[in-house]
Amino acid sequence: MKYIELNNKMANQFKENFDFEALLLDKIAVEEFLKTVEAKSVKFSSLKERMDFLIHNSYYINFYDMYNFEQIQEIHDFCYSFKFEFQSFMAVSKFYNDYALTSDNNLNFLESYEDRVAIVALFLGQGDFAKAMRICHDMMLQNLQPATPTFKNAGLVRAGELVSCFLLSLDDSLNSIAYNANASMQLSKIGGGVATNFTRLRGRNAPIKGIDNCASGILPVLKIWEDVYSYVDQLGQRKGAGAGYYSIMGWDIEEFLSTKKINADEKVRLQSLSIGVIVPDVFMRKAWKGEDYYVFEPYSVNKTFGVHLDDMNMNKWYEKLVAAQTVKKKKLNARRMLDLIAELQFESGYPYIMYIDNANKVHALRNIGSIKQSNLCTEIMQLQEVSYIDDPNDMNRLNEYNRDISCNLSSGNVVNMMETKRIKETSYSAMDALTTVSDETSIPQVPSVKLANDEMHSVGFGAMNLHGFYAKNQIDYESEEAKDFANVFFMMVNYFTIERSMQISLEKGKVFRDFDKSDYADGSYFKKYIENDYLPRFEKIAKLFDGMHIPTREDWKALMNVVMKNGMYHSYRLAIAPTQSISYIQNATPSIAPIVNVVENRMYGTAQTYYPMPFLSMDTYFYYKTAYDIDMYKMIDLVAVIQEHVDQGISTILYVTSNTPSNELASMYAYAWAKGLKSLYYTRTKTLKIDECESCSV
Repeated sequence: MKYIELNNKMANQFKENFDFEALLLDKIAVEEFLKTVEAKSVKFSSLKERMDFLIHNSYYINFYDMYNFEQIQEIHDFCYSFKFEFQSFMAVSKFYNDYALTSDNNLNFLESYEDRVAIVALFLGQGDFAKAMRICHDMMLQNLQPATPTFKNAGLVRAGELVSCFLLSLDDSLNSIAYNANASMQLSKIGGGVATNFTRLRGRNAPIKGIDNCASGILPVLKIWEDVYSYVDQLGQRKGAGAGYYSIMGWDIEEFLSTKKINADEKVRLQSLSIGVIVPDVFMRKAWKGEDYYVFEPYSVNKTFGVHLDDMNMNKWYEKLVAAQTVKKKKLNARRMLDLIAELQFESGYPYIMYIDNANKVHALRNIGSIKQSNLCTEIMQLQEVSYIDDPNDMNRLNEYNRDISCNLSSGNVVNMMETKRIKETSYSAMDALTTVSDETSIPQVPSVKLANDEMHSVGFGAMNLHGFYAKNQIDYESEEAKDFANVFFMMVNYFTIERSMQISLEKGKVFRDFDKSDYADGSYFKKYIENDYLPRFEKIAKLFDGMHIPTREDWKALMNVVMKNGMYHSYRLAIAPTQSISYIQNATPSIAPIVNVVENRMYGTAQTYYPMPFLSMDTYFYYKTAYDIDMYKMIDLVAVIQEHVDQGISTILYVTSNTPSNELASMYAYAWAKGLKSLYYTRTKTLKIDECESCSV
């Protein structure tokens, strides 16, 4: 395969000789790969013949029910007018191997990049030609990128779901365990990655039916969940993906964490299930001071107070729980617990950390419900409620399905949004596209997920290529200028997504359920934007926004008034996921994270392939400081600036080396909490390789 040889030669020549001209070999590799694509592509005499064939043979849905042929032709012609070119071998190989439609025998290609964009835009437009054209425009500019499941499946008859990340909540009953195990299997079957909150489960040796020392604790249930995702593996194409969350205040926390110890007994160790800890402020304050803290047995908590542990605000409940003699508790040292988490992250990358109070303090829907956990990639933060699953012995109470969570995602390319000066337009297109994803997604197999999606219309627009933007514009990732840019850019995205959500609510004559109880409805969400300026502080940053209107305090006040009057369609709008495979197609650095290598290596089948960072040249090279060399405290500072404008979360990976002591990593956890971050994803070391979460990749 000549393209593999060229790609490898590019990387070797660059690394050995610091030869920027060697990067041209990667462009030649693209040309060689496209020759193979051309040879394997099915040819049609016209677009009409192609559309008729693909619709008749159940590849495409019947787009003639939505549009006339002239509109379909215009969208395709528009896409091809951009003269699109893939910018790297990784981009072209990723697209044709993972996203382009192929024949049933997988031997022939039925789509080009332009064809896929046209079909996705037509589907997301749902018969509204002007909307389809707007979405198409931003996708062809590579300003907007739908998430992997949407980009891969939109418009196809035999397709998976448009969304593939879900959050479930478990009650302390066998019926709930059975319901959620089945729900996890159903979601995994359709390609879903699922996070489940296990905090309510009674601890080891808790009573069952009044008999002490009967409960087996959390571990056997975690083992069931791991088997679920191993068994339901999406037709053998990809392993199921799951995560379990548990409160650091829970009785079985030590056992929960031990599942990720390298030397743990195989009966205990979780090989593939990810884990995350839910951490309240009271724990972090005690860890900060080096104090002991108590963990509580969940069943005894509920038995004493009639409230479940995961429903409690620990800032209000902790001392009551400590004082209650009927609550079973034990003492642990908070700082040693934090050090243990750091040691485990060095070993395995786990657990994720979710700062639950940081999430709920700024939760715009706090008067409707509370955030309980996060997802496989730690960027989803939405209210969640536990469903009651009927007990056959209780004929007076039937199933009560409450709201779980699905993640409807897409991302914007920071570089292209800035260069085309289309922050507003791309934000609008993103909200239009994601509205269709939400409206067209129905998961009847899991009523709690369907209910939330139908009522809340939650979406998550994220970002990629931030480090690429900094490098291209010669801005140091760790600098004050970097924070200044991020502050303005993400404030603008926040403003325009709210504005478009309000407009959609008017168009549809509908708001998300209980909007009137939200911080948007009473105007309190807008207070900081009305009282403070979010304009550029540095002249260099101000010039980057030339030609774009930056919302002022007066603009925010006007937006507040129309939102209070008209409502919003979406309960949640922004979430920054850890983009990876889609970033390659966009020629983008992943998410808002710093790069890991200037030339990244990945496996292509059984061959090693390489991806040079976008815009790599002598001028940009020194602005591509790698994540392992960047000051993590300064990276946390940057994430904290962005988090202020993101209503959900930001998937944040910490990067450490073998020289980083575990107590230093624990110090980073404390700093992230103090800066208001809502979560931390993996910790990566140079010797640790963790595969991307494909379920959440966008």
